[in-house]
Amino acid sequence: MDRPNFFSGPYIDRRAEEREHAGWARAALEDPRTLYLLGSGTRHLVYTRPEPRIAFLDSGEAAVAAAEQDRLVLLGWFRERRCVLVEVGDGASLELPPQASFEELRPLSPMMTGEEAGLLAYARALSIWRARQRYCGACGAPTVARHAGHSMRCSREGCAQEFFPRLDPAIIVLVTDGERALLGRQATWPPGRYSTIAGFVEPGESLEDAVAREVLEETGVPVAGARYDSSQPWPFPASIMIGFRAWAHPGSPARGLGELEDARWFTREQIRAGAAGLPPSHSISRRLIGAWMDGE
Repeated sequence: MDRPNFFSGPYIDRRAEEREHAGWARAALEDPRTLYLLGSGTRHLVYTRPEPRIAFLDSGEAAVAAAEQDRLVLLGWFRERRCVLVEVGDGASLELPPQASFEELRPLSPMMTGEEAGLLAYARALSIWRARQRYCGACGAPTVARHAGHSMRCSREGCAQEFFPRLDPAIIVLVTDGERALLGRQATWPPGRYSTIAGFVEPGESLEDAVAREVLEETGVPVAGARYDSSQPWPFPASIMIGFRAWAHPGSPARGLGELEDARWFTREQIRAGAAGLPPSHSISRRLIGAWMDGE
């Protein structure tokens, strides 16, 4: 891709082979250059002023030194330095750096650098998965962390099921009929906001099948064809948004169905005039709309 979507790109060298080393946590603690990122539930330690940025810690901080190994996750190498996620309990009493606080990523991400927002999205997705995988889905026994925090294994002898992070695939598509784009809105969105059509992929369904089904279910518009555009990690809570461009026959009527309170066709001129409030600038939906507006 000529430019990655927000939350994605080569912001980190994951070095997955390092997760196989039994002494990885000790090596991290002995390396004075290691960066530590604190997480508490779905929030992470950041500075919010003058602009949002990650509040990295080093191994000398009490919160790092006191952490048990099963609460550490090796993220990879960030800015050429080893980076470790430290999970702390909600409400834990910690001595934090001045001006630092635990904050949610979603409202801050548009104001952060792409690489730091991407790192927090990665850490957030892992934290959510690990919190939901504390017990074996096959027998109910507690799980234990393996592979530097990137897998969870059943602790019961005779079961030993191993679980790896999961993503929820969702398609997101801009449908056009030549001179118009099909946009919809949900009732919970800010007044006037419209966006591209999106929905989760169902079992036994290809991505292209999901595009055609979701558009028809949500707007009543049959899709004549579709092609892949790009993708975006979306850790709210654990999705991968798979972007498409699709085409409909000119004159196809549209109406809001399912989760949409409205769906309609917009020309470029109407969008430029503000007839449709657009989604946030860091979303793949905005990228799809922007590319069409520019004539791509």
